[in-house]
Amino acid sequence: MAITARHTATLALAHALSAAERGLPVFPLSPTKLPALRSPHRGEPEPVLCRGECGRPGHGVHDATTDPTGVRSLFAAAPWATGYGIACGRPPHHLIGIDLDVTPRPNSGPNSGLATESASGRATESASEAASEPAPGSSFDAPPDSVAALQQLALQHLFTLPETVVILTPSGGRHIWLTGPPNVVVPNSAGRLAPGIDVRGAGGYLVGPGSVTARGAYRPAPGTDGLAPAPCPRALLRLLTPPAPATRAQHRRHRSGAAREEPPRGHGLVQFVRAAHAGQRNTRLFWAACRAYEHGFGETLMEPLVDAAVHTGLTEQEARATIASAARLTAGP
Repeated sequence: MAITARHTATLALAHALSAAERGLPVFPLSPTKLPALRSPHRGEPEPVLCRGECGRPGHGVHDATTDPTGVRSLFAAAPWATGYGIACGRPPHHLIGIDLDVTPRPNSGPNSGLATESASGRATESASEAASEPAPGSSFDAPPDSVAALQQLALQHLFTLPETVVILTPSGGRHIWLTGPPNVVVPNSAGRLAPGIDVRGAGGYLVGPGSVTARGAYRPAPGTDGLAPAPCPRALLRLLTPPAPATRAQHRRHRSGAAREEPPRGHGLVQFVRAAHAGQRNTRLFWAACRAYEHGFGETLMEPLVDAAVHTGLTEQEARATIASAARLTAGP
């Protein structure tokens, strides 16, 4: 038993050092997924708001470091550690964790049930290919509630998740790793984004792959082990960050009933098409055109969609052919 425990602790340190080498700040965890080192301020009569300024270990996520010597020192002080935590929101990656409460299903791939787009794109594009492509955020197959909620958010806010690191948890959940810009603080939340979806941001941490807990091991989903965390889509990032407090001037304008200019109908669909890259231009155009025709303003939005598609590099003829395909598909019997 002692040999097994020592082997697990050694592996945890090795995985933590590997993560630190990739720029991920780490610290040791116990089998309960909590920080392995107890606070040095426990038992003190007055509450101490210390985040490691005292120089002693035992401050949880605030102990996290990428320095190999520091990592070894932390694990030497906690030889019972069986895993490691990765601090979110810290440079250079400014990691964001999307924690999905997912029940695993047979034959599920690394991103099964998640809205993703391939980093490599497709070799060819045509209107017929676009018609067979799944809509962004629609690649779900009888999803659990949390994945269904993520699907709904993707459809509503017009984003897809890029190929990125996905960690499988012992309970059947998934941690999706994304990176954020350095000037944006993503707060931690539980269920605020949608039911069954927790967010790990600044001040939070993710259990690193290779960690062993009382419930089992955390491991990369097949096909994602060699990936780097991908940037968080801007539309999703806006959902993860709370709105800035309104200024006094904004409050005054609101109280005075000042009219606010609303974007034209279908503006989001047009912008969705304009943001397309090679390999996804027809797919996005076809999907946006389908949504426009389904909601009764396809003819009105045709020219703006054509202009947006031409902006991405499609010819006008290709764009009109794709939109015509969408019109026929949504026309019904």
